[in-house]
Amino acid sequence: MGTARVVFDRWDGRYAERMRDVRSSAVRDLFAAASRSDIISFAGGMPAVDHVPAKTAAGAAHDAILEQGVTALQYGSSEGRPELRRVIVELMAEIGVRVTLDDIVATAGAQQGLDLLAKVFIDPGDTIITEGPTYVGALQAFSAYQPNVVCIPMDDDGMRVDLLEEELKRLGVRGAKFIYTIPNFQNPGGVTLTAPRRRRLLELARDYDIPVIEDDPYGRLRFEGGHVKPLRALDDDVIYLGTFSKIFAPGLRLGWMTAPKPILTKVLLAKQAADLCGSAFVQVTAERYFLGTRWRRVLQGLTRTYAERRNAMLEALDEHFPAEAHWTRPEGGFFVWVTLPEFLDAKAMLAEAVEQGVTYVPGDSFFPDGRTGRNCMRLAFCYAEPDDIREGVRRLGEVLEDRLELYRAFIVAGALPGRISEGAA
Repeated sequence: MGTARVVFDRWDGRYAERMRDVRSSAVRDLFAAASRSDIISFAGGMPAVDHVPAKTAAGAAHDAILEQGVTALQYGSSEGRPELRRVIVELMAEIGVRVTLDDIVATAGAQQGLDLLAKVFIDPGDTIITEGPTYVGALQAFSAYQPNVVCIPMDDDGMRVDLLEEELKRLGVRGAKFIYTIPNFQNPGGVTLTAPRRRRLLELARDYDIPVIEDDPYGRLRFEGGHVKPLRALDDDVIYLGTFSKIFAPGLRLGWMTAPKPILTKVLLAKQAADLCGSAFVQVTAERYFLGTRWRRVLQGLTRTYAERRNAMLEALDEHFPAEAHWTRPEGGFFVWVTLPEFLDAKAMLAEAVEQGVTYVPGDSFFPDGRTGRNCMRLAFCYAEPDDIREGVRRLGEVLEDRLELYRAFIVAGALPGRISEGAA
């Protein structure tokens, strides 16, 4: 993978202190390797945009220029176009959330929503609560504002709300600024927060008067099981982040936020400082795409595609991964979370995996300390074709078997290592 060149930065003393702890995204750092034709990538959670009909997308963009050109090429409002927000109101109603146009702010993807909320809520040293592991992009957005991030462990039913309760009791009167959660097909864990835990989470949030941020990029990508109501459908105080990235195209960089009015007022002030307004052209294009019914058929097809790829990955894991490993079995979304034996280091294995023509994201990337989760990996099944998924998992299985053989050799030699790293290999 090469050795990074150290570059002298003569402006180092000029940067804001808050940039000191901001880390590069491990997912983005792997894109260069993933772009190689000989690499099977399980690293990026990239939607299968090749399944979105090009003519339909082109028609939406064409209409945006020819029918709304004067508007589409001009500045717009900070909140987003009313027509787009009307589309979002309908999308939210379909999942059981009732909102009005005034409850919605359009954002440059849900990622901008995370940054705006961090700017609005976090002072240096504030405590915030997330799942552990959690979305690496959220950790990036939050870290610039220098919080203390507390991670609540998960199991197959999502965040352990019993441990959340213990943590809230420990924090006491000062509490946490907010609780951030991805309840549907969590990134990176792939698990879904059960209905009883959702209700308990909201009870705790009310008891301790803590805002809840619900990030829901994958909610419509369910392969099996019944619909679970979003947190926002259960409590109007929940801050909800949605995105068009998974139901249309990530290249649009278009998402939305709905939240209580006082919070939206602060968010709008932060947004005006960030970008004045979003792209009117992108918003009109999205409006045009969602005016018809074809997008529903496209989404159904995408969901079937992801289900086939999920199935291919789980079957390959069952066949090629050692019995000492275990993994989640998501009912939707993009990701499988693999837990290896404690003595294996997923980051140390990555270079060998790339040599074998496969990539993944090491688990420590999804924790704020960069140390927890070192024996874990996130595998994205959304982008590669089923045959490539099977081959990629087979290659990873061989890498794991090499490491396990090394460990067994240490045992035979009577020199048991604490953790198998690149040096040990």
